[in-house]
Amino acid sequence: MKKNLHIVVISFIFSIILWVSISLSNDFYATFNIPIELTDFPQGYGTATPIPNKISVKLKGKGWKLITVNLTSEAKYVIPVGQETGKRTINLYNYLVENQWLSADVEVINLSPDTLSFNVEKLASKKVPVEADLNLNFRSGYGLASDIVIFPESTIVTGPVSYLKDLKSVPTEAVEFDELDNQATEIVPLKSIWGMSYNIGSVSALLDVQKIVDKNIDNIFVKTVDVPHDRNVVLLPNRISIGIRGGINVLGKLDTTQFNAYVNYREVVLDTLGSVVPHVGLPANTKLVFIKPARLRYIIKKFN
Repeated sequence: MKKNLHIVVISFIFSIILWVSISLSNDFYATFNIPIELTDFPQGYGTATPIPNKISVKLKGKGWKLITVNLTSEAKYVIPVGQETGKRTINLYNYLVENQWLSADVEVINLSPDTLSFNVEKLASKKVPVEADLNLNFRSGYGLASDIVIFPESTIVTGPVSYLKDLKSVPTEAVEFDELDNQATEIVPLKSIWGMSYNIGSVSALLDVQKIVDKNIDNIFVKTVDVPHDRNVVLLPNRISIGIRGGINVLGKLDTTQFNAYVNYREVVLDTLGSVVPHVGLPANTKLVFIKPARLRYIIKKFN
């Protein structure tokens, strides 16, 4: 029996192949979702209307032929647009001959949708900035010490004029980064926008991640601005201390000369409490934590 086992196995396999071959010789119905591709636009034109990515095609044919269609990954329903511009309404059944993968051995029973409406519009290009759509999560005690730097900072976008005129920027794909604790450069793809093409596919995003610390700056002189020529304002005191927060490398380079503290004369005149809050101009990428003292008393002197 063991000697004949291979004969039995071969016979069994042959029987299956024969059965499948006979079965696939019969007619079957099958439905496929086929990508749509609009081609042969007039030079410098394209579609300005979103259309379905795919159509549903119901076919009738021999089983082996339908399997061939299913295995043809490059099958597309191609629609040559021609030279007409403006609004177009076309019947998809009129383009069966352009799609040679639908051979005479296969019968098209149904197309859904069977009609497309779209606008053929002139294309244009313009340069727009890229905006980072990043969700950044930091390790405890860390954060961004400066703004995210995008390179290149802009892209040239080509698309229908009616869409392009309202386009102010192009976002990146939404990307999340976790446990950030040092400077990093990440490659981020641009988000796809229907009908638009870019001259670049991605940008690099420089994330200036540093340990976030506090620092005190003392003895900052407070001046009074916009004082009339016949007036003088004496602040009591006229120097303050402040607390600031930022990246450790940023704060380490700062000194008193990089801060600007002032009081506006109008605020002094309108004050009803006998003291005013000083304004502090901060260097980039720093945050004010406190001002000490928080309010300043004043004396207004008038010249004869």
